Amino acid sequence: MFDIHCHILHGLDDGSDNLEESVRMARLAVDGGAKAVIATPHCNIPGSYQNYCSKEYKSKIIELNLRLKSEGIDLKVYPGHEIFAADDFVEKIKSETVLTLCKSDYPLVEFDFTEHSDSVYSKLRRLLAEGLIPIIAHPERYAFVAEDEFAPFRLKSMGCLLQINKGSLKGGFGKIAQNAAHGMMKNELADFVASDAHSPYMRTPYLADVRELISELYSEEYADLLLFKNPVKVLKNQKIN
Repeated sequence: MFDIHCHILHGLDDGSDNLEESVRMARLAVDGGAKAVIATPHCNIPGSYQNYCSKEYKSKIIELNLRLKSEGIDLKVYPGHEIFAADDFVEKIKSETVLTLCKSDYPLVEFDFTEHSDSVYSKLRRLLAEGLIPIIAHPERYAFVAEDEFAPFRLKSMGCLLQINKGSLKGGFGKIAQNAAHGMMKNELADFVASDAHSPYMRTPYLADVRELISELYSEEYADLLLFKNPVKVLKNQKIN
């Protein structure tokens, strides 16, 4: 499996606090069947985490990969960002101030949880006009999705892809998010399930349990698509139908 949304880099946001925690997260990811993760620290949040592409960011990727190799942990960590869709986010992506997933045409984009749908769709149209394919981080947690059952269909019809959090499927973000997540799964609108892991203690990068859940409730084929086939296409920058 391949995890496209993981806060495994230490000291950048509300994810891993230090390198030792990052290593523990990596061990859990491997124990859960992951072969690679994309590091996606929060970035471009006004008044909060900026985390623009920098020498510090690149050095942390290198440092963690070297540490994992030295400890025999078979996990590759790739670069990326969870990009907050502030007004300037398209320009920041174009200038590579913030990073798409593994230097692909797929940016992982998040919104304010209470942002109005008109604002969300307007921002996404600007991004799509640049030839980029937005992956919407945890759409099940946004108010405009909870308020409009057709919102996921509209996002998909625009050309966006949808990434569900494993915690949402298990009820970790409340019943509303859980129902929205399973609604998208039942309608086969989801394109990815990812950990959105923040620590080795809670919201971990262990994926075996959610793979089992998806296989039991839906199908093994769907689990394979969400946790392996589509993530591999992101890593290779291939088209996802």
